[in-house]
Amino acid sequence: MPVSTNTKSFKVPFWAQIIAGLVLGVLLGWLARSQDLSWLVTTLEKVGGTFIGLLKLAVAPLVFFAILVSITNLRKVNNAARLATRTLLWFMITSLIAVAIGLVIGLVTNPGAGTGLTPADGGKPEKTGSWIDFLTGIVPTDVITPFTELNVLQIVFMAAVAGIAALQLGEKAQPILTLSESVLELLQKALWWVIRLAPLGTVGLIGNAIASYGWDLIGKYATFTADIYVGCAIVLFVVYPALIATVAKANPLQFFKGAWPAIQLAFVSRSSVGTMPLTQKVTERLGVPKEYASFAVPFGATTKMDGCAAIYPAIAAIFVAQIFDIQLNVGDYLLIAFVSVVGSAATTGLTGATVMLTLTLSTLGLPMEGVGLLLAIDPILDMMRTATNVAGQALVPVLVSAREGLLDRTAYDTAHSSPLDEPEPARDRERDQGPVPAAA
Repeated sequence: MPVSTNTKSFKVPFWAQIIAGLVLGVLLGWLARSQDLSWLVTTLEKVGGTFIGLLKLAVAPLVFFAILVSITNLRKVNNAARLATRTLLWFMITSLIAVAIGLVIGLVTNPGAGTGLTPADGGKPEKTGSWIDFLTGIVPTDVITPFTELNVLQIVFMAAVAGIAALQLGEKAQPILTLSESVLELLQKALWWVIRLAPLGTVGLIGNAIASYGWDLIGKYATFTADIYVGCAIVLFVVYPALIATVAKANPLQFFKGAWPAIQLAFVSRSSVGTMPLTQKVTERLGVPKEYASFAVPFGATTKMDGCAAIYPAIAAIFVAQIFDIQLNVGDYLLIAFVSVVGSAATTGLTGATVMLTLTLSTLGLPMEGVGLLLAIDPILDMMRTATNVAGQALVPVLVSAREGLLDRTAYDTAHSSPLDEPEPARDRERDQGPVPAAA
């Protein structure tokens, strides 16, 4: 008897796979810790570590070619300088709002009080950040080391120089640009396969965090942990929607519907750069012109960090100062805001924000041993921080496009939430490949 070809196979949505991974990871982590199952702890660590390792494997070439291609794509955009300037301006505005929220929360809650922690519990990190290192470290000494040591800031510098040089050369650079675009597509396709493994990586990452640290550690850092999550949640679910409604004159719920796949992947992967291809895809599906999105998203993935570079260092600086019984004044709080806006590129879009924290502490003259107090809890904090980062990286292109009259309102209003599971809409395939219209 012939089998009907009309039977539609059931397919679990990607977001449901992520949620299932979170739940299973928590259960396995709790089981491994409560039953002292060392083999399970090792397995979870290896699974999570392998997933992050695969993401990092693509980071260096992905950043280089993404930045290079994004800069050269600006030649297709009218008023490119104006769009770039507006993008940077909104990066700074949202960072200032985020750091202000972090400072207020830290001052109100006193996260370092009553923890039972002392300066002796801290320890200096292996790597620290300073303004001299930050400024001099932008220019590499050779072209190989930044890739082998994964110095994203130097990779961005080289890519920017190569992109600007290609723009100056014009048609002579076209073979290189064609090759770069092909390599970028290849890298994004390979990274897309890694992204499909996110549910499995989630099991390992969340499970290992629970098995390694348990709930006791969170208890010691309860106020600090809550401060980070509440601060990020305010920025994510209050500030961003308010900006969408007032600046872009659009429905905030529709923004989250379109951007949610990237936000949830950022939460579990803890990597803005690893999430970048998905962030760019959802940004385009929210109606941002592809030529502009291909510049703004890679730029944001390496410099736009409201969670890691604004909220976190603000609250962490107050936490460390209270542990070491050091009084901060108004000038110190202004310095925190300055570091958050100017130094955010130091976070480089990778997991963790230790470099940004050490840069903030060194600027304020606070003890570097304070970093050691926060390293244990960092993986749990980094999930929410990175989700906030990526949401902001999708938000700013939407705001700028709306303000400049470039946003495709129909695409925005009909953006869906499952780009991994649904085919490309016809409008994406048929979108005009010509120059983006001039900004009004």
